[in-house]
Amino acid sequence: MNLLRQSVAEGAGYLRVFLAGHIARLRGALRDQDRGASAIELAIITAVLVGLAVLILTIIYNFAQGQANTITTHTIPGGGGGGGGGNGG
Repeated sequence: MNLLRQSVAEGAGYLRVFLAGHIARLRGALRDQDRGASAIELAIITAVLVGLAVLILTIIYNFAQGQANTITTHTIPGGGGGGGGGNGG
């Protein structure tokens, strides 16, 4: 599990550097009034963020499935019946 955390942390570091570079280019394009380039940059950044969200969702889903598979159920002898006390009187 520690290896997974380390690889996620490294991936997050690379992603941060990648996005910082694109954001700097986006700010430069906005400063220069280059509207077409800024739209493309925003589309790329959005695609990267959507991909990251899907990756995180997949990791969480797989973890939850793994935990769900470890849950054991117990069968109560005699069917378990309702709750409460006695013959109602």
